[in-house]
Amino acid sequence: MDPVLPAVAPVFGLVLAGHALHRMSFPARAFWPASERLTYYVLFPALLVGGLSGRDFESGALPLSLAVGGAILAVAALLWILRPRLPLSGPVFTSVFQGGIRPNTYIALSLAAALLGADWMKLSAVALLTAIPLVNVLCVLVLSRHGEGNATGVGAVFRQLAGNPLILACLTGMILNAADVTLPVVAADFLDILGRAALPMGLLAVGAGLRPATAAGHLRPAMLSSVAHLLLLPAAAWLIASALGAQPDMVRAALIFTAIPVAASSFILARQMGGDHEAMAAIITVQTALSILSIPVLLSLA
Repeated sequence: MDPVLPAVAPVFGLVLAGHALHRMSFPARAFWPASERLTYYVLFPALLVGGLSGRDFESGALPLSLAVGGAILAVAALLWILRPRLPLSGPVFTSVFQGGIRPNTYIALSLAAALLGADWMKLSAVALLTAIPLVNVLCVLVLSRHGEGNATGVGAVFRQLAGNPLILACLTGMILNAADVTLPVVAADFLDILGRAALPMGLLAVGAGLRPATAAGHLRPAMLSSVAHLLLLPAAAWLIASALGAQPDMVRAALIFTAIPVAASSFILARQMGGDHEAMAAIITVQTALSILSIPVLLSLA
């Protein structure tokens, strides 16, 4: 039996459960934004720091980094080239652009844990350290150029990167590795307990953030960004990884971190920097729904 579907089903089951709980206002509507902040700033960083400490990183991970980074740059360049031909306003285009390249790390890490075996954290760290800085730089630059009423620039890029807890957590774990620092048992256990809550809480928060009512009014940008993200991005990653002779687990990691839907944090960035946040909400919802079908197919074919 193909191991992909049994691994993917519980991940999206939690997403759907989060959406159902949010619709029932359980435990309360105010709980979900707070839980997402807790997951993003505390639980996921704890998972990354604890999981990366004491790991061996091999130079052979370079093909994975090149595949993920190359795919993001290729799709970003394609969207930029097509910009004059797209019947979209500047703010809507920024949402399509974010939707085309920004990964949902909650879903990616959950799938990586289920499908990549014992080395899932090492492979995830390589993918995250490649994707997150690159995506943030590109998205902030596009929002600065096409967002409504924006005068932000290089400073905004550095603020986004310096304040990203996932980047900081990955760097902390890598520094501990480079310095050959072994965490005390109490600290390691503390991070382990916190980290165990990260994946289920993150997936429930993804579901709670879905807004199906917004999708009907923004189908064109939602479908455009979905084709870019759910099809072109993983296809480019697969081609680059295969051309570089990457090991099978790295090819699968490259697919996982490019085939997943756009991150819910895109909505916040769109609202803060003059993007079309309603179009962004529709893109997040449509991509998450479509990825329930596309991810098992892509990973099974690979």
